Amino acid sequence: MNNNCQGPQAERRSSYRKPASSSAAEAAQTVMDMEEREYFVHREVLDELRLDAVAQKRMRPFKSTLGERMKESLRCSVPRLKQTVMSWVPVLDWLPHYSFRENFMGDLISGCSVSVMHLPQGMAYAPLAALRPVYGLYTSFYPVLVYFIFGTSRHISIGTFAVISMMVGSVTQRLAPEQNFIVNGTNGSKVDTEARDAARVQIACALALLTGIFQILLGLVRFGFMVTYLSQPLIRAYTTASAWQVATSQLKYLFGVSTGQYSGPLSAIYTIVDICHLLPNTKFPELTIGLISLAVLIVIKEINSCYRQKLLVPIPIEIILIIIVTLIVHYCGLTSKYDLDVVGEIPNGLMVPHVPDTTLFSMMIGDAFAVAIVSYTINISLARTFALKHAYKVDNNQELIALGLSNTVGGFFQCYSVTSSMSRSLVQESTGGKTQVAGIISSIVVLITILRIGSLFEDLPKVVLSAVVFVNLKGMFMQMKDVYTLWKTSKTDLLVWLVTFTCTILLNLDIGLAASVGFSLLMIIFRLQLPHYSILGLIPATDLYLDIETYKEAKEIPGIKIFRSSATICHTNAEMYLDALQKKIGFDIGNLLMAKKKQAAELKHKRQKEKKEAKKKNKPGRHLFKGTFSLKKPEIREAGFPAGQTHMNSADFRLRETSTEGPDMGQVNWAYQHDTSTLNLDSSHGDDVHHDGEENRRACGSHTHSIILDISTTNFMDIVTVNTLKNIFRDFEELHLDVYLAGCQACVVKQLETAGFFLETISKSRLFVTVHDAVLFILMKHKQTDFILDDSGNTQM
Repeated sequence: MNNNCQGPQAERRSSYRKPASSSAAEAAQTVMDMEEREYFVHREVLDELRLDAVAQKRMRPFKSTLGERMKESLRCSVPRLKQTVMSWVPVLDWLPHYSFRENFMGDLISGCSVSVMHLPQGMAYAPLAALRPVYGLYTSFYPVLVYFIFGTSRHISIGTFAVISMMVGSVTQRLAPEQNFIVNGTNGSKVDTEARDAARVQIACALALLTGIFQILLGLVRFGFMVTYLSQPLIRAYTTASAWQVATSQLKYLFGVSTGQYSGPLSAIYTIVDICHLLPNTKFPELTIGLISLAVLIVIKEINSCYRQKLLVPIPIEIILIIIVTLIVHYCGLTSKYDLDVVGEIPNGLMVPHVPDTTLFSMMIGDAFAVAIVSYTINISLARTFALKHAYKVDNNQELIALGLSNTVGGFFQCYSVTSSMSRSLVQESTGGKTQVAGIISSIVVLITILRIGSLFEDLPKVVLSAVVFVNLKGMFMQMKDVYTLWKTSKTDLLVWLVTFTCTILLNLDIGLAASVGFSLLMIIFRLQLPHYSILGLIPATDLYLDIETYKEAKEIPGIKIFRSSATICHTNAEMYLDALQKKIGFDIGNLLMAKKKQAAELKHKRQKEKKEAKKKNKPGRHLFKGTFSLKKPEIREAGFPAGQTHMNSADFRLRETSTEGPDMGQVNWAYQHDTSTLNLDSSHGDDVHHDGEENRRACGSHTHSIILDISTTNFMDIVTVNTLKNIFRDFEELHLDVYLAGCQACVVKQLETAGFFLETISKSRLFVTVHDAVLFILMKHKQTDFILDDSGNTQM
């Protein structure tokens, strides 16, 4: 058998001159050129057994025992020890090779630029965590040093971030609400702010420690791949909803009102309702300062964006604005004159480290795990983006460990949970940063601020920090455009986006994340449960088999049904696979088998009855003789046979039935030949009923004699799938239909072998490399040599 599949030719037959003016002309020429290409393939038809011989399949390598693998992993050598230490502490690998001439100037400029963002963002994001601004400065210092040692990304900026700050704030406010710190004084009851702030710092530090422990443990068990289960629409919708939550929490500073402290589901709604009720009490001096600050920040940031190619570094408008407003408020005495809400005391110097309160762990396990997942997801997304842009690799698991160590160490130094910031990371990369040395430089600037300069910002109005938060949320607000994009591209992803956004807004950050992840996994299950099933047909003059419902030129091959599922066949959809197979090929296996057994039993009973009557009446005309029936004329008319026919071969005696199982099946003539195992003729004559193969195949309707299951999309086989395939082979064989598998991957074949799929009745000769191989084998077997697979006759039988 020759299989010369003509498509493109081995050599290009013509050359052309590339158009210089029009891309459309170039595309048209490319299409024409593709049509002129042809190739020829000449090989034998390959089943699985022949493939093993031709491709020289390797023997399965010997696997060492668990003890031997443990011994090998614990074996120590100097090169191995060096490699292990450098993989765990990446700074030892890249810092000795650091080039001052090429990298230091870029890192210096980048570090200074990032530091002037760390200061305002650190002070602005700390109130989101229900902490004083100085703790935002601490969080911008210690974790950066830790990540410098253990991180693998060269461009991300670790520190405070609005979404994580908001998640931490929901925990601190829930475990340390203001009503727990109300004390009675001479002027009535009031909140003991010192005790409240101290309690919330303990909660935030304990949360950071537990978050870091979770991340370190997940990194040690190589669980960095878990981020792949959080789809991009889910992450973007979650951060967008979190941005709206953050903006809602900052409205009270913009209007100068004091709202109630809410946490849990619908807290954002309650906050907005409170603010609406308090609008008549708006402090116009604070509103004026806030609006002016917003206008200045927006204008200058737009200038930075428009002229980023011409500016050496972005204009540090945030720190400039903070300095100018602080000086104006301080020297004009606006704090006492208009009762402005200012930052307050910022102590100089570093705090003494202390061990977080571990007794709080039991009350924040779920929150800590949520913060661990979200912070790592944001971190690794940014790290991968910059690594792809600058052609280097980041280690997912090492990033998880580095972030965990940053949180763990920070928990001992009054820091709350951290992650990378998109705005700071973009500045660090765009201003020439090449390594994490930029992070060290920014930490030095932050340290100087903490030691000497921090107290100068005590008169800074909180509304200015709110303006900084609002403007830095712009990138996440712009993600609302995803709704339009997903509407055009993927309705399923749009549904995930909308559900995630709604759950996060209404149920708060922690419960919203859990609900969103659950819904996303549910959508994955639905997609696996609802694959696309199709019957394939051959495109003329090719060896391509495509869905006949999608492609007009795809034509079914007479006698052969080719069935394919778009998803892996597993225990969750194996039953659906069988149902779809029966529907597509046009009949119900179970009903046919039951009907066959019933007809065989009735025929057997009738023959036994006739035999007894013949013996009793001594009528030899009714005896079976050499596989033929001799009937009288009245019996012939009663049976519905032609009047002139008095003898007929038993192979021609068929039962007829009409099946209308579905709209796709139509009228089918089920004509079963009687199974010799169930129909025994008179033993005195010594002849069995003969079964003609062609008649049996016509008995199953539409002259179908073979079914090919294309399982090229299946990448694993579980025991349920194996049993389903066994049942398909067995049941179709009873209906005299041959079943073949095509496109089996090597790992699938191995799993079939392990599961005992290949028995005496099912051999590897039923497995073919491609659908085309299976089709050619079937055509040769059934001697359909007059069937040509392409117009030019290149496939010859």
